[in-house]
Amino acid sequence: MLEVVRPMLERVPILAPYAGVILVFLRVILLIMLAKIGLKIGAIVITNVFEAENTRRRMEARQAKTIGALLKSVLRYVVYFLLAISVVDALGAPTSSIIASAGIVGLAVGFGAQNLVRDVLTGFFILFEDQFSVGDYVEIFGLAGVVEEVGLRVTKLRDFSGVLHIIPNGAIDKVSNHNRGHLRALVDVRVAYEEDHERVKILLEEVAAGAAADIKEIVEGPTVLGIADFTDSALVFRLWARTLPQEQWAVERELRRRIKLVFDREGIEIPYPRRIVVENGERKAGSKE
Repeated sequence: MLEVVRPMLERVPILAPYAGVILVFLRVILLIMLAKIGLKIGAIVITNVFEAENTRRRMEARQAKTIGALLKSVLRYVVYFLLAISVVDALGAPTSSIIASAGIVGLAVGFGAQNLVRDVLTGFFILFEDQFSVGDYVEIFGLAGVVEEVGLRVTKLRDFSGVLHIIPNGAIDKVSNHNRGHLRALVDVRVAYEEDHERVKILLEEVAAGAAADIKEIVEGPTVLGIADFTDSALVFRLWARTLPQEQWAVERELRRRIKLVFDREGIEIPYPRRIVVENGERKAGSKE
C-alpha cells in the first residue's frame, strides 16, 4: 500500500536516497496505529459482550467484569506479539527463522518457567471455576481484602488499610470467599442483672422488627435469640440476622446504634467498669458509682 508513495519520494532529490528507509519508518508507524486501533476495537467488543445489561442477566456482574478484564489482557498479549512480528518483517528480517528460533528458545526457557506456566493455568481455572471474581471480599494466605484484578499470572487484592497485595495465581491453593451466599450479622448486647430480662427482650424484638422493615441489606431476621451468656457483670442477649455479601458489618453497626438509642430512652443500664474510692469512710468526690 505504501509503495505508491515511493515514486513521490524519489522525485524529491533530497529524499530519494532515503526512500526505502522512509517507507520502512512509515510502515512501522502504520502497524503501531493499526495495533492501537485493534486494541481499542477489541476492548469495546469485549465490554459490549461481557458487560452489557442483557449479558448480566445470565451472568453475575462480577464474573462478567472478571472475564472481560482477563480477555482484554489476552488480547493485549496477542496484539503485541503480532505487532512485534510485523515490525520485524517490515525491517526486512526473515520472520520464519525468528519464529523457529523463538520456539527453540521458548522450549529451553520453558524448563525454567514452570512457575509462570502454573500461574497462567491456575488463573484460567480460577476464572472458569468461578472461585472468586473482581469485587469479591476474600481471604488468601491470611490476607483479607477486595479483589481488584484477576490476571493471567497474578491476582491483585486490596485490604481495608489500602495496601495492594499481588499474589501469583500458582501459589493460591486455598481461598475463603465471603461473597458466596448471604452472610451472618451477630450482635451481643450486655445488660445489667438488675434489669427485667423479659422487658429487655421485648425492646430488642421491637428494634429487630424496625430493622427488618428499614434496612434493605437484611435478607432474613433480625432474630432475638435470647440470653446467650451469663458473665460476671452482665446478661448477654444475642441478635442474629442474614445479610447481603459484605453488608454484615454495616448491619451490625446499625443494630447497635438503634439498641443504644432504645436503651437510653427506656433507662436500660448497659454495665461498664466503675470504681469507688473511699477515704476515711467517705467516698472521694468525683468518683463514679
